[in-house]
Amino acid sequence: MIYKNYLVEQNINILKNNFVLFYGENLGLINDFKEIIQKENQNASFLKFHQDEILKSQDNIFSHIRNISLFDENKIFFIESVNDKFLTTAESIHSQKNNYKFYFFAGLLEKKSKLRSYFEKSQNCDTVPCYKDNEISIKKIISKKLNDFSGLTPKVLNDLIQCCSLDRIKLNNELNKIKNFFINKHIDYETFSKLLNDRVDEDFSSIKDTALNGDKTITNNLLSSTIFESEKINFYINILNQRLNKLKEVISQSLGKNLSQIIDNIKPPIFWKDKPNFIIQAKKWNIDKINIALKKTYNVEINLRAKNNLNKDLLIKKLIIDICNLANS
Repeated sequence: MIYKNYLVEQNINILKNNFVLFYGENLGLINDFKEIIQKENQNASFLKFHQDEILKSQDNIFSHIRNISLFDENKIFFIESVNDKFLTTAESIHSQKNNYKFYFFAGLLEKKSKLRSYFEKSQNCDTVPCYKDNEISIKKIISKKLNDFSGLTPKVLNDLIQCCSLDRIKLNNELNKIKNFFINKHIDYETFSKLLNDRVDEDFSSIKDTALNGDKTITNNLLSSTIFESEKINFYINILNQRLNKLKEVISQSLGKNLSQIIDNIKPPIFWKDKPNFIIQAKKWNIDKINIALKKTYNVEINLRAKNNLNKDLLIKKLIIDICNLANS
């Protein structure tokens, strides 16, 4: 049977069967379902497996299934990252006669997926698709989790929605930050804004490093989930310029010398957390490539001053992609 995820989220006990598949692109929602299941079954014994672990050797999980104990009657199995490769094993587990509960968690499964079809068509299985959140569902989550907080104004609500980009994992991180910081349960907007800005700056620092490292996959993933604040575009460019100029200074001194030692002695010093990325970047870049990158950041600054109608978000994203491509040239 197929269930609407919001109904299951309201009451996990509407699931009728002990064999349940949660699948979809909303990893944050899937994580929330795991927490709900564990809270609803605090006296249960949880056993957690990964698909690949089971496929390599099925003896372990089947020994747990067949080992019936009076002291361990309430077993719950979590099986992660399943896909069509797991269908035959899932059928074998399903054929075992016991009262244990089995929860399977998958990413996006296409309509033609045999595993998805098996769970959807079986009378003894339940299926919960976990699709992306929209603005309405995100607002409901915020209102529910901060229902006993004062100061939850429309401005705070909208800032949170923009910050998380409809990503439930990011949203939950921000909500936890708010709960831990505002222990008096009153949200002061000025302080709240600084908390979000700290996160934005941290996110851009990650994007800057992955781009300068030349990691296209992670850079693209971060760019797709990040909204750049228009008023902070010059700040972002300054961060890029500072790192490029610092790399230029170190590389110019490193010919025939120990790179790590030069980094340790440079003033102002490189923060210890930045050092691993800085070493990767210093090996990836040379003076010519850095000069090209600095010219690109300069041209972006000129365009920003000359044209007020530019899409600043697209402009900074293109600059980051250009720098990432340049790192690999």
